Amino acid sequence: MTACPTYACSAHRSAARRFQGDVTAVYNLGKVLGKGQFGTTRLAVSKETGEKLACKTISKRKLTKPLDRADVQREVKVMDHLTGHPNIVKLVAAFEDKRNVHIVMELCSGGELFDRIVTRGHYSERHAAQIIRSIVTVVAHCHSMGVIHRDLKPENFLLSDEGPMSDLKATDFGLSVFFKPGESFDDIVGSAYYVRALGLGSRAGGAGGGMSAGATVEVTVMR
Repeated sequence: MTACPTYACSAHRSAARRFQGDVTAVYNLGKVLGKGQFGTTRLAVSKETGEKLACKTISKRKLTKPLDRADVQREVKVMDHLTGHPNIVKLVAAFEDKRNVHIVMELCSGGELFDRIVTRGHYSERHAAQIIRSIVTVVAHCHSMGVIHRDLKPENFLLSDEGPMSDLKATDFGLSVFFKPGESFDDIVGSAYYVRALGLGSRAGGAGGGMSAGATVEVTVMR
């Protein structure tokens, strides 16, 4: 995909996706697929088509600061901005009711890359190269679209299915930000093991994603 300035791209896409109303009017929410610090992800089945998706539900009670709500809105905008890349989880819809915000996205039934690494123990050089290529492709695409993920790690890459050669998909853009060329950030975010070491106590720009990707590659190859 040809690189273009963040805000110019957004003008031609639906990055300012509108939040819809009652998620249960459109989807049947089922079993819990996973839980995080701010949200719970459940199976969502379309009432119209029967398509199986994933729905991340974030309680508004946990959004105690205006910044917290802004983070959720930005997560939706980032996912919408990046949707279409084969190695990024596709955003389907966003809903908001009195108690929760719901983000509906494609279902990746293969689980987290981290769990697959633990289960397998190691990868062949050829398979590891394919995984690394997918990770680097995601980082390059995000940066070309003016986005820094800021929390790249094996837990935030999902596998599309349970097959041995399933596609890798980046997810969890809750800490992501839009950036302009030359812009830098001095806030410390991400997961400790994967944080760009040079970014601690200094100003980090888009290169931080590459450093986190490198740590993810290390975990994939060195186990």
